This record gives sequence, structure tokens and C-alpha cells, in this order.
Amino acid sequence: MEHLRQAAAAIKAADALLITAGAGMGVDSGLPDFRGNQGFWRAYPAIAKLGLSFSAMANPDWFSVNPRLAWAFYGHRLNLYRATRPHVGFNQLLALGQAKAHGYYVYTSNVDGQFQRAGFAADRLVECHGSIHHFQCSVACSDAIWAADETTMTIDEETFLAQEPLPQCRHCSALARPNILMFNDWQWHPTRSDSQLQQFSVWQDQLIKSSAKLAVIELGAGNAIPTVRHAGEQLRRKTGGTLIRINPREWDVRPGQISLPCGAAEGIRKLLDCM
Repeated sequence: MEHLRQAAAAIKAADALLITAGAGMGVDSGLPDFRGNQGFWRAYPAIAKLGLSFSAMANPDWFSVNPRLAWAFYGHRLNLYRATRPHVGFNQLLALGQAKAHGYYVYTSNVDGQFQRAGFAADRLVECHGSIHHFQCSVACSDAIWAADETTMTIDEETFLAQEPLPQCRHCSALARPNILMFNDWQWHPTRSDSQLQQFSVWQDQLIKSSAKLAVIELGAGNAIPTVRHAGEQLRRKTGGTLIRINPREWDVRPGQISLPCGAAEGIRKLLDCM
């Protein structure tokens, strides 16, 4: 309970809010937990039959080796993310951030677009691994990135293969792919994410110059790929702010910071109740 009171006090006193989020943020919205092969295979039993792990499946080579399987995987996720309503914790965080003098920023490795769907401003968001809602050319004919809004995907659930026609590049008509950073991916176009990072850097500079008090709320971000954790920890150190780590499994923090060992939605609710 003391940790909750400390976290609530830090959020109340903050002039700015940085929300950093990993995959655990979406689990409470009903999105699958890809943690470990068993979690991934529960979500995709057809891929389990092939014996493929998430890292093996999330590889750009599939777009040339078996494009219908590649688009079954990413097309299914695209449909799922479009149909999923963000849990109430998203709206609660947005209200907290909007009330701050220096506003908020979101830094996430999630590619699902849930923050935008919950009403977070596109210019206050870093998607460091890209977005499934944007496409690029699979053969990198150019560095063009375009919105996937007009694309619909139909998946044969029995064979787990995407039905034709598959998405095409708008410039050369080759196969398109999501603008997502995959494993062993040398053709991902980072220009969209880089632009977001540049805007985020400007906000960081403003906080440091104004000596603003920062609270970092980290949700569902683990150690396996610690990009999200590092982003929050770095800005916390630069500003002397407070980190609040909400995680049901990997909740350890450095001395002086705060951990809440629970899921994202539960942690946000507990914080608001304490406030």
C-alpha cells in the first residue's frame, strides 16, 4: 500500500507524464500474450502444428518463401487489432496525461495502434517497432510508407493461409508487408518511427530546460527486448523523475523507484483509487 501512495503522490506532483508500454499493456484488452512458445501457440494453433516460434514466424523471409502464410499471420493480427477495443486503463492514462502542464508522451514497442484508437494524439507517440497499420514494399523498391486503412485481409482458418489478392506495393506492385521491425530484418523502413523519435527528443529537451517534474509509468514491458524500459529509464535519469513499473512478472526496480506487481489495467485502477 505504501508503494501505491508513493506512486500516486509522484503522479500528482508531476508536470509531465511519460507512458512506456510493452505487450502486457494490450493483454487486458484481450490481445494474446506471446510470452514464450506456449502463449504464442495458444493464440495460433495452426503455427504450433508447424513448430514455429514467434521469433521464427516474425521474420521477413516468409514474405518471399511463403507469402500467403506470412500474410495469414500479419493479416490475422491486423484484423484482430482493428476489432479490439482498448481497455479503460488507456482512457484513464490519457486523462492523467492531458491534465499535466507539459502534457504526456507515449513510447511503445506495440504495433497494434491501441493508443491511437483510445484517443492519444499521433504527434505524442513513438512506435519504436513500427505499426501494423502501415505498409511498405517487401523488396524495398523505395522508402515509401503508407496507411493500410483501405486493405482488408481474409484468412482461411483451416489452412491458415491468406486469400488472394495479397497487399501490393503502391509503387512497383511487388508484395507489400507491414511497416514493422521483424527479427533479422534489414529492409524495414524506419523513417516513420525516426520522425516520431525526433519529436520525442524535442519534448525531452523542453522538459529538461524547464526543470519539469516527470513521472514515468511503465506498463507490461519486459527484459527480453528492453528497448521500452531503456527509453523510460534514460529520461527518468535526465530529469530526476520517478519511475513507476507495473508488471506482473518482472517488476524489480532500482532503489528509489516504485514497482507494482500486477497487470496494466489493475495497476492503473489501483493508482487512481489511491489518488
